[in-house]
Amino acid sequence: MLEKKVTITNNAGLHTRPAATIVKIAAQFNSEFFILKDDLNINGKSIIGVMTLAAAKGSELVLTFDGPDEDKMAEAILEYFNKGFDEL
Repeated sequence: MLEKKVTITNNAGLHTRPAATIVKIAAQFNSEFFILKDDLNINGKSIIGVMTLAAAKGSELVLTFDGPDEDKMAEAILEYFNKGFDEL
């Protein structure tokens, strides 16, 4: 299991387009993926769950990856977060 902390850096936050892209990236892998914000822990493969986070710019999230391809999944998703969802 891997845990990584990220901060939302784009101005619009985790809105519909990046949420959908995160779910799409996560769906390519077999590992489980969860996102924790404050006390809310959601399944990162669920668009409804990701949208529920309402993560604005500056929000700190903990990403958890668990499974056979957790390293590759973490790398792909962290890259997307670090690029500010291609909005920086």
